Amino acid sequence: MRRSTTTRLRTLGALATVAALTAGLAACSSDASADQTAGSPGSVTVGAHSNGAATETTIDVPVVDEIRNSLPKEVLDSGTLTIGVGALPAGFPPLAFTGDDNETLTGSEPDLGRLVAAVFGLKPEISNATWDNLFVGIDTGATDVGFSNITDTEQRKEKYDFASYRGDNLAFQVLASNDWEFDGDYENLAGLTIATSTGTNQAKILLEWQSKLQAEGKTLDIVYFPDANSITLALNSGQIDAQFNPNPGIAYQNRLSEDGANPTRTAGTYSGAGATLDGLIAATVKKDSGLAQPIADAINYLIENGQYEQWLEAYNLQDEAVKESLVNPPGLPIDNS
Repeated sequence: MRRSTTTRLRTLGALATVAALTAGLAACSSDASADQTAGSPGSVTVGAHSNGAATETTIDVPVVDEIRNSLPKEVLDSGTLTIGVGALPAGFPPLAFTGDDNETLTGSEPDLGRLVAAVFGLKPEISNATWDNLFVGIDTGATDVGFSNITDTEQRKEKYDFASYRGDNLAFQVLASNDWEFDGDYENLAGLTIATSTGTNQAKILLEWQSKLQAEGKTLDIVYFPDANSITLALNSGQIDAQFNPNPGIAYQNRLSEDGANPTRTAGTYSGAGATLDGLIAATVKKDSGLAQPIADAINYLIENGQYEQWLEAYNLQDEAVKESLVNPPGLPIDNS
């Protein structure tokens, strides 16, 4: 059983899981705006106006001419990189949401897009849409690239090319006072009560583990709650031992709880793709657009020179780091459900 080093929201339903953990789900309409969350030329400020979801950090990013010159001519000539995000109407912290200035689209996803645009020497233009319209924008060419927690899947590869940048992890959250750790083996869940969200991939995984434990004469109690607040109350009161849900939402909750009466922590992660495949989140472009390789090269530059690590650290997502960005790596199989 492998711990993923690479995250996934395979469907709108999966996206809703993160939303339930945090603040809401992308749903309808579209808004595009040119923005530059940069303190000066050659720098990008990540976590700006994030209302506690991130540590605001200014990162130096030079233009890399070799990578810039590999861009398709029409993108280079436009002077902008249009970055699609599917965060309407409510957003999903810490990945993508409207900041505390009620204007800036902040979050780990658009911020990585801004960093890539800086490597290219292009002005980032954020196009915020619903989940469905995000893909319409890519299909029509109105959007150059989607940075929106999009999972690399074999089915999506029929229409899109990918450049991976983050792992697709689920996480166990416990109170900081609890020393239990998930070691990657379902056996150490025996006797526990775990909360999750009904009808989700993580619920499916828990139910599979529960069946295995029951066959061994052991128990695993699974309980479902409608929202993040209900889970937090249950955890604080000792009703449950842990919750199992997407890692970015857990990381966000942990950060917000740091100064509270009941701080929480992550007690282990597990690949959202299951035991046999490392799920990957990837920048998504129209197939054969010529953008996937330059984007992967830009991300690899950021990895090799430390800016990628700064970006992850700002959002408390270090446990979703990848060693390199890959173009069209193996994705979730079509029959994965």
